[in-house]
Amino acid sequence: MRLRTRSVFIVLGILFVLTLFSVWLTYERFFREFPQEAWVTADEDTRFLYGSIGGEVDAGIPYWIFYVLPRVFPEKLPGNGAGYAAFGPAWEQGRELPAGFTKKRIGFDRVGNNCASCHTASYRLTHDSNPVFVPTGPNHRLALQDFFRFLVLCAQDPRFNSDVLMREIALVTDLDLIDSLAYRFVIIPMTKKRLLEREAQFAWIFRPDFPHWGRGRDDAMNLTKYFMLEWKMDDTLGPTDMPSLWNIDKYKPEAGQRMNWAGDSNDPRSVIIDSALGVVGAAPRDNAAFLREIDWLHTYLAKYKAPKFPLPVDAARATQGKAVFDQQCATCHASPRTGTVVPLAEIGTDDKRILTWTKEAAVAANRVVREMGIERPGLVEAPLTGYVAQHLDGIWLRAPYLHNGSVPTLRDLLEPPAQRPTLFHRGYDLLDPQKVGFVSTGPRAEQVGTPFDVRLHGNGNGGHDFGTTLPAADKDALVEYLKTL
Repeated sequence: MRLRTRSVFIVLGILFVLTLFSVWLTYERFFREFPQEAWVTADEDTRFLYGSIGGEVDAGIPYWIFYVLPRVFPEKLPGNGAGYAAFGPAWEQGRELPAGFTKKRIGFDRVGNNCASCHTASYRLTHDSNPVFVPTGPNHRLALQDFFRFLVLCAQDPRFNSDVLMREIALVTDLDLIDSLAYRFVIIPMTKKRLLEREAQFAWIFRPDFPHWGRGRDDAMNLTKYFMLEWKMDDTLGPTDMPSLWNIDKYKPEAGQRMNWAGDSNDPRSVIIDSALGVVGAAPRDNAAFLREIDWLHTYLAKYKAPKFPLPVDAARATQGKAVFDQQCATCHASPRTGTVVPLAEIGTDDKRILTWTKEAAVAANRVVREMGIERPGLVEAPLTGYVAQHLDGIWLRAPYLHNGSVPTLRDLLEPPAQRPTLFHRGYDLLDPQKVGFVSTGPRAEQVGTPFDVRLHGNGNGGHDFGTTLPAADKDALVEYLKTL
């Protein structure tokens, strides 16, 4: 009996040890969170470009799946396809991932996103020069809709299975036994399942009756409705240009200024919180840690100033242009009216962005964020009536123009709407120093860009006809002055 009792205790002891080991191994390989590498936080710019804001947990993709998807499904990439570069992210030479794509180990390496994916601008002065990247600027090259589509289309494909993906992963890395088993039996099937679960939420980006967003645009308010609020898909579509985030505290809510294109947010902090929640894809796991990151972002964005125009400016012509600006433009863009909402009837631009969002949606979104335990002034709980008169700092790097990016250059914006380009290409980052914007016609622009047709739903280039009757010399002088802002 004594021997039997001892045997039982030995077996129980072994089981206990095995249980502890299993718990430890599960935690270590699936849940333990490791800090990012030191170089990520070495300076503020790299932290903005590559630092995690928590998106890897609920919205991240396992690193090795992310790595091999373009190799397994190259036909699903936009254009000619060149890995993730085909989507137009800002990609610094020598970096493992593009700006805005974060890598963090939470049990296993995962890839998430941060604000820099949509808010890192780029330009080049000659076709064959390296791009200059500007953190906090608008990424007018990013094909965000195509990236969303790519992930869903890959998950729908029968080849998205453990045999195919593991075979491709084995060509580029040697996973240890535990990671190999985890990828084959847990990580790959779970990733496919989660991507397919997003298919219904992304349904509207596949609608054939909706025009393609094209490069440099997103449909932020519909993304909020279908992901945060989980509302049923409606018939609205409001893709807009990705805005610049530099000098974000220039918006003064106490003076009646509003944020976002249509003035649907109250203040800079709310905008940062709401955008970050969209990237995280769920309620933060740790509100205190999340809000510390928000505080850091707010401080960084508030002090980051717009870049100077990178080429010589004709000082005499710019002086003439300032006089034109003061007479024609300052009422909205250098006055107490700057940053406030201009009624749609006055500005006359495309109304589709306004129609995507309602007071009821704002109330619902504010409630969801409050239920997360996060306090902020939030979204404006009132109907949208127009578009915000923009601050013009760094306007030279914010092409194309108008809220929906329907006018390629500043010089084109000074022409009557009927004389503005009706078809051009978005996404080429070669600067046009005369008209101020980016080159949007010609073989290279067509090769790397996406076509933009102003006749399509939400793409109208009408309205904002201020200054359109000026003499050509005054228009040219005005554009020269705008380079200096």
